[in-house]
Amino acid sequence: MAKFKVEDKIRAVREYLTGHDSMNEVAKRYGVNKRGFHQWIELYQHHGVEGLMKRYTNYTPEFKMDVLNFMNDTGASPMKAAAVFNIPSRTTVMKWEKALDQSGMDALISKQRGHPSMKEKSKKPVSPKKPTESLQEEVERLRMENAYLKKLNALVKEKELSQRNSKRK
Repeated sequence: MAKFKVEDKIRAVREYLTGHDSMNEVAKRYGVNKRGFHQWIELYQHHGVEGLMKRYTNYTPEFKMDVLNFMNDTGASPMKAAAVFNIPSRTTVMKWEKALDQSGMDALISKQRGHPSMKEKSKKPVSPKKPTESLQEEVERLRMENAYLKKLNALVKEKELSQRNSKRK
């Protein structure tokens, strides 16, 4: 996918928002696909110019769960959730959703990238977390996972019920 300058994104979105041209016309003029352009518009409407700025962020597992819970609670699409939470790409949200479905909560924890450091390990011992702190973190993680699974179960039951009702008609 082509890289676009922030200035071009802003100009394109503002052109569209003036109402003179359709989304397709403006997207074609700037050489961006319709879905990508729609994402720019959503980000701009929720966060202004800052939404279109390039940023590199590591998201916490809790933040990822907040995004996924928002989607479950509101029925929002990955594109809408990305716009609301100021995430540059809907595919990021889609990857989180897929990872959670396939591997559970552990999949939302970011893995360290790159080659391992060749630096010598620090010789002073790292103080371990208090047992209550680590247990409290695990309890919170399990609560979030439980809440997500309950909502997922309710959605599955609702879908099954609607399928049964549609077969009866």
